[in-house]
Amino acid sequence: MDFTTYWQYSDTVTRTLFFLLIFLSIVSWVTGIIRVLQSRKLVTTVADDLSQQMQEKRSDLSVADAATRRLITEQTLLKHIGRYRFASERGLPILGTTAAIAPFIGLFGTVWGIFHALRNIGMSGQAGLGQVAGPVGEALIMTGLGIAVAIPAVVFYNLAVRINRSVMYHANDRAHDLLAQSAKPAAIQQPSISDESTVTQTQLIKAIHAETQVTQQTEPYHKSASSQP
Repeated sequence: MDFTTYWQYSDTVTRTLFFLLIFLSIVSWVTGIIRVLQSRKLVTTVADDLSQQMQEKRSDLSVADAATRRLITEQTLLKHIGRYRFASERGLPILGTTAAIAPFIGLFGTVWGIFHALRNIGMSGQAGLGQVAGPVGEALIMTGLGIAVAIPAVVFYNLAVRINRSVMYHANDRAHDLLAQSAKPAAIQQPSISDESTVTQTQLIKAIHAETQVTQQTEPYHKSASSQP
């Protein structure tokens, strides 16, 4: 059964489903190719781009205290990682929707073709090959077309999701490194509570020692003054 014969037996409903499946196929192929290429490019650039974004914030972080610096770093990293996730998932709903509905559209075309075959049998009163060959062929073509549209959409969807996981892995890995680096200046610049208490104790000991020396130096003079009549 060639395409001309199929088009001759098809009606408005079948032709609408046919053009709908062709449209979904074109959209899924274009979207899938673009999505995979952009996701692969994002894998190689996400870590460096995240470092560059934090480098621009370094001047603002240098004048902040430890708590503020950590809060700003976390919020900045979360904001940019959210943007990367949104960019990497763009187009995936189209692929997922196409993969989900294309087989059912083809199945609907199959049911419609079988309905045509049964109607021809009822109108002619005969169940010969001439009455059922065209509608059954129409049904089989719609089934095959729906599967042919769904399979590439599923492949592109799964491939894009796998690459996006790699994007998020590289982004989170670099984010943890940047967050650890932001805490290093705070540990160097600001002394801890134990260090402050140690300094205070040392100063107190020195003050007591100096006062003891002064007392020892003044005691002979007091003794000599008291011994004189």
